[in-house]
Amino acid sequence: MSLTLTVDGDRWRSHLLATATKFPGIVPVAKGNGYGLTLGRLARRAQWLAEHADETGAPLDLLAVGTYDEIPDAASRYDGDLLVLTPWRPFGAALDLDPRVAKRVVHTVSRPEDLTALLAHDPSAQFVLEQLTSMLRHGMTRRGLAAAAEQLGPGRSGLRGVALHLPLNTTSHLGEVNRLINDVVASGLPTRTVFVSHLTHAEITTLAGSYPDFTVRPRIGTDLWLGDRGALKVTATVLDVHEVDRGDTFGYRGRSAPKHGHIVVVSGGTAHGIGLEAPTGDQSLKARAATLARGGLDAVGFVRSPFSIDGKQRLFAEPPHMQASMLFVPSGARVPRVGEDIEVRVRFTATDFDRVVVA
Repeated sequence: MSLTLTVDGDRWRSHLLATATKFPGIVPVAKGNGYGLTLGRLARRAQWLAEHADETGAPLDLLAVGTYDEIPDAASRYDGDLLVLTPWRPFGAALDLDPRVAKRVVHTVSRPEDLTALLAHDPSAQFVLEQLTSMLRHGMTRRGLAAAAEQLGPGRSGLRGVALHLPLNTTSHLGEVNRLINDVVASGLPTRTVFVSHLTHAEITTLAGSYPDFTVRPRIGTDLWLGDRGALKVTATVLDVHEVDRGDTFGYRGRSAPKHGHIVVVSGGTAHGIGLEAPTGDQSLKARAATLARGGLDAVGFVRSPFSIDGKQRLFAEPPHMQASMLFVPSGARVPRVGEDIEVRVRFTATDFDRVVVA
């Protein structure tokens, strides 16, 4: 009676090992809802990867988390250092770290003034400097990096490298990354390590050849944990089935059945993230047409759900409830039995499952 994510354990673990082998120096990213798998499970799996360094060919000494509030879940399950992706600020949870864990934390610093404040707060702090990319989210300009270099002097101090968070949906990042690395060199920073996000294997290989004195460390989340979708299956349980005739009312809002069929009640609702659609940013004509089509269906009370029966996505009978959804199955289609599991298509980063089963 749950929204369940079932993982083919052998296939998933093989993919994790293959990815870690393909990307030497990988920094796994475990943040938010843990890509649907939970943050704690990903931290344990990162520790497992660290213990299989003989198979991947490289040590795994660093795990990235999203925020300071996520540190406790990861720190108790992973033995290495923890890179916090959210930039350090002189307030909030960043100032209230457990002393037993603080020495393992690698901060992200995105403003010169924060570097000053961090080192005043903890002179032994480890950190990376985030460089401003075309995303324009967080980061230092070339001038900011130079100011940081002047402050740090020739010693490495706690500096672990420079971080580049690059945009998605770009044909190639190489031109931008070349410019950014040249800015790192020009700044005089005492480091030759760059942490990068959203680069392909080919781009990383090209960078390694162009900058042989640099160590390029990819931060990877989605492609690591969710890269083999065939190893992941999401199902919901059929909780109830009700036959309806045209005009019969049902649901919270007293809607009318459009024709003869069945109302099928399944596990999974807004509390799980079902029916809560996040913007995708896709600007293609196909994506815009799909948005208009969904809007038209919604206007007349028919919205395609992520639930599939016999390979066909069924319509929501009404907006999903908190922990269950009502589907309309028209006459002539097979009606699933109570207790049967049906497949669900979800966005993993926006879905919380009742159960995660690693088979």
